[in-house]
Amino acid sequence: MHPVLFRIPLGFASLPLYSYGLMLALSLIVGWYITLTLCERDGMDRQVMGRCYMWTAGSALAGARLLYVFTNLDRFDNFFDIFKVWQGGLVAYGGFLGGFVGAWVFCRVKGVRLLAWADCAVPSLCTGLMITRIGCLLYGCDFGKPFDGRWSITFPKDSPAYNQQIKDGIIHFGAAHAAPVHPTQLYESLNGLILLCLVFLVRRYRKFSGEMFVAFTMGYAILRYFVEVLRADEQRGNVGPLSTSQFIGVATFMAGAALLAYLFARYRKDPHAMQLWIDGQALVAATPAPVADAPGRPSANAEKRRRKKRS
Repeated sequence: MHPVLFRIPLGFASLPLYSYGLMLALSLIVGWYITLTLCERDGMDRQVMGRCYMWTAGSALAGARLLYVFTNLDRFDNFFDIFKVWQGGLVAYGGFLGGFVGAWVFCRVKGVRLLAWADCAVPSLCTGLMITRIGCLLYGCDFGKPFDGRWSITFPKDSPAYNQQIKDGIIHFGAAHAAPVHPTQLYESLNGLILLCLVFLVRRYRKFSGEMFVAFTMGYAILRYFVEVLRADEQRGNVGPLSTSQFIGVATFMAGAALLAYLFARYRKDPHAMQLWIDGQALVAATPAPVADAPGRPSANAEKRRRKKRS
């Protein structure tokens, strides 16, 4: 477990670089290049979509943190601890929902089709899972249930898994290390890789905009549900018999299925209108701006007034 990867010396003090925060920053950088490259290929302006990415990322971080705080209110005695996201404490589903709301607002204001943006953005969510879950592994959070298999992992003394297992009576106080557990962080990272392959496969054979977004939404709901069965940390929160993420996963899977049926019906009715990556359809059709008249040529409005006078 390495919550602090290394420290940068600054005179008499040092600046710690947290593993989770570093992986989070790396995932945002990788996501930036992937998303904007796909946006350009689909005919969207790179500069505008760069601002959209920043807006979406900020909203995603806020949503991820808010859902974590909401499900772990007893862990925050100090108000300012809420802002220490570099120490972990982000919920993936909160990030997805927060990012979706932020993207919807930006696209609505700037006249960008939300489905066109979503299809370009979901690969960055996949790489985000792959990278940030490595940060979770290094930090020691989001650990799994006891498991003595060939690929089990063991966390050291005073790690989150160690403290939780003492509380649950799995190990005794003073044990040298925690009991072996499922590497659920690596399972999640592998899920990101699987979803990345899935969405790019869908992109290669896509028939209508929104397919990549739906594939990610439904695919992640299924994969995350089963990973949650193997997790043992108490920070997840619960909604009845389900963890918070399982509950949201069931809801998003159903919503994704409904959206898929709706988009497919629209595609069958008008295929070209649902292929937003063709002919610049990613932008909402706006009222054309008035065009300056050529020198010496009467304007259109002047011509209309002249016709009225004649009549």
